[in-house]
Amino acid sequence: MGQSVGASAGDDQDDEPGHEPGGSLWHALGLTAASAVIWGVAHLVAGRRVAGLLLMALLALLLGGAIVVVLDFRDDLQQVAVQRDWLAGITIGILVLALLWAAIVVRSYLVVRPRGLGGASRVLAVGMVLVLVMGVCTPLVWAARDTYTLRDTIGTIFHGDDAAPPAVVNVADPWQDKPRVNILLLGGDGAGDRVGIRTDSMTVASIDTKTGDTVLISLPRNLQHFTVIPRLRKRWPYGFTGVSPGDEGLLNELFQDGEDDKSLVPGFDKGRRGPELVREEISYLIGQPIDYYVLVNLFGFADIIDAMGGVKVHIAQDIPYGGPEDGSAPTGVLKAGNRKLKGKQALWFGRSRTSSSDFVRMGRQKCLMKDVAEQADPQKVLTSFQKLAKAAKKTISTNIPASMLPPLVKLSGTMKQGAQVSSLMYVPPQFHVVRPDVAVMRQAAAKAIAASESAGQTPPPSPGASADPGASADPSGSADPSGSPSASPDQRKSKAVSLATACG
Repeated sequence: MGQSVGASAGDDQDDEPGHEPGGSLWHALGLTAASAVIWGVAHLVAGRRVAGLLLMALLALLLGGAIVVVLDFRDDLQQVAVQRDWLAGITIGILVLALLWAAIVVRSYLVVRPRGLGGASRVLAVGMVLVLVMGVCTPLVWAARDTYTLRDTIGTIFHGDDAAPPAVVNVADPWQDKPRVNILLLGGDGAGDRVGIRTDSMTVASIDTKTGDTVLISLPRNLQHFTVIPRLRKRWPYGFTGVSPGDEGLLNELFQDGEDDKSLVPGFDKGRRGPELVREEISYLIGQPIDYYVLVNLFGFADIIDAMGGVKVHIAQDIPYGGPEDGSAPTGVLKAGNRKLKGKQALWFGRSRTSSSDFVRMGRQKCLMKDVAEQADPQKVLTSFQKLAKAAKKTISTNIPASMLPPLVKLSGTMKQGAQVSSLMYVPPQFHVVRPDVAVMRQAAAKAIAASESAGQTPPPSPGASADPGASADPSGSADPSGSPSASPDQRKSKAVSLATACG
């Protein structure tokens, strides 16, 4: 009888879930691996059906929810991805999921592990389970890290202006009563071995908030002795002549003058004074309000291009770079044709004036901006995210507040859905570079914007057609990027050129 009782007790112990005397270590590890992919498999095999089915249902719920969000709320996801509060919550959620997944893997092994493992087998089992835990947790930890990095990058770059009140965004209609948003894009030449910053690239992107149609209005760096904003008229009554002896009074000097002299831009800290002064002045010259600015350090811009994996551009004619500006001894040449450029090559494409001019370079810079915007590959962004974030924090500064990012992201999506982009450049012979006529500049900007709005109300042109049938511009290599030589001066002053046609 005692023997019978002992046998019965032994049978009960053998049938206890997680203690299968007939199961091998590899069988248990196989079930654990299966449970790392499909939650609950090990529990079902061990006879714990309720727990196994609950785990499977939870996994199905998470996967189904993720699929629904990706398929049905893709646009909303893009806006969520630029909101710091959401990103903080997502980071925590990913880490909680990683811990939960790790716990499920460990528990799955515990419910199917064989009894009586020796020391070596036990060490092997622990090691294999840890490998499985690392396998499922590492991608999640990396995702949490990238999400946190994105949140930190947004906080570093998009913190608005301390001198301006926080932006109040109408969530239901962020562009209510605002038909256009104007953003000043500045390219600075700041570098470790150079004192100060010169804004060698200055372009206003005037964007229709309904259609996404955009007019790019570019001002040359060597605009000289221009009329200054009214509040500085006492200091420069006859046009800007610079601050220090020897200054030429060029537009690209204004940024550093504002940085160095706080009396020019009261109420702003260093680092914000320069772009604010340039924003005020350009707004005055073109007669259009400028809502925000974005300053890109062109030398850091090369790092962004490299992190993207390069950029494809059309080069109309060979571009020599380096050496004397007359092109007599260039250090390199970008060959004509369709090319994929690395970071430093793209920088030369946008900056070289060798055997060229400021005005031709302006055209190439706008083509480069267009190409970068069109070729930003989400997969490349994800695989090089840390590099991009690091480069962006060193390269970009702006007064756009983080609260405006969701509506701007939504607007950028509208722009990518067939929006028309046209270009207006204040270059000779259509415009005077020395003592420019402000009235003429304002009239040209107003006409270019009006033409863009009119075009947005008519069917879009066929692929390859120009927004201006009379234009024959080529910013990549032409010395006359503003319009057709056959057009009258008044016509050419007021017309913008289709950027898609101009860039080839």
